[in-house]
Amino acid sequence: MHMFIVFAGLPGVGKSTIAHKLAGILPAFYLRIDTIENAILASGVLSKPGTAGYLTAYRVAADNLALGHTVVADSVNPLKVTRDAYKSVAFSANVPLIEVEIICSDVAEHKRRVESRREKSQDASQPTWNDVQSRKYDPWDRPHLVIDTALISTEEAVGLLVDQLRKAKIQSKREMR
Repeated sequence: MHMFIVFAGLPGVGKSTIAHKLAGILPAFYLRIDTIENAILASGVLSKPGTAGYLTAYRVAADNLALGHTVVADSVNPLKVTRDAYKSVAFSANVPLIEVEIICSDVAEHKRRVESRREKSQDASQPTWNDVQSRKYDPWDRPHLVIDTALISTEEAVGLLVDQLRKAKIQSKREMR
């Protein structure tokens, strides 16, 4: 059974690392907003991707879900409207939606990760710590899985997710009977 696994979390919390590893283990189609947005920018068609990146991701996810693939979507996913759009994609494809929010409760560690990533990449488009702190991030209005990377390692997080996905598959199979 395939499903739609949607990640959310501020830059620097570890969501891309976890999402990428999970997609490889499952296996699943890995859909990363940053990759889409960087391609849009590189095309020169738009100077800012705006909603184009998310709209593209929704369509690519829907296509792959229709083909029977599990899809892992990796994005900041900060707004209720984007979360609802992902939910709508899962509903339209008639697949289970697993929403995963990655956080880092250790503010000093989170700041270190953001600043370290920016220094390592030498990419001016990488957000600063101030960018991350000032980013609009709507509170969640429905149940979802929360993983705190200040408390567990990447490997532990991926293991936890694999266990949760197994439980979700078992539950879905029971509901189908």
